[in-house]
Amino acid sequence: MEIKLLKADLTQQKVDAIVNAANSSLLGGGGVDGAIHRAGGPQILKECKEIVKKQGNLPAGEAVITSAGKMSARFVIHTVGPIWRGGKENEEQLLKNCYKNSLKLAEERKLKSIAFPNISTGVYGYPKQEAAEIAVKAVKNFKSDHIKKCLFVCFDQENFDIYQELLR
Repeated sequence: MEIKLLKADLTQQKVDAIVNAANSSLLGGGGVDGAIHRAGGPQILKECKEIVKKQGNLPAGEAVITSAGKMSARFVIHTVGPIWRGGKENEEQLLKNCYKNSLKLAEERKLKSIAFPNISTGVYGYPKQEAAEIAVKAVKNFKSDHIKKCLFVCFDQENFDIYQELLR
């Protein structure tokens, strides 16, 4: 799988699936989540509400898939990152699961490309260096028959610099 790094707008990526750093209610919010819901339009929210009605709120580390609404991506994979609590509440494993479960959904759908934001590093407070290390390792360790390209799409320069160093 080819891994690429961009400093760009996740919602503008022409990939099969973009990953949403969602909250457990799947109802949209701030940061990446809000941007995806705004760019994709009401169809994403409608599908998210149906998922929550069927299975309840999405736990940290898990992932679900919806259409991408008006965006050029075909799908949005919603995953809930852990809130940083000092590393003592299984945050590392939960963050790893965000990447692994998102990739599993993409693989099950035979998708060829996926784009990730920097999960949990915004208001959830996960240390950016540690989060990036977990993300890169999870993607590199994932064995795929279908996914050919993975993008790490950074919103800020600090994350971009960290990923650039890790991917050298």
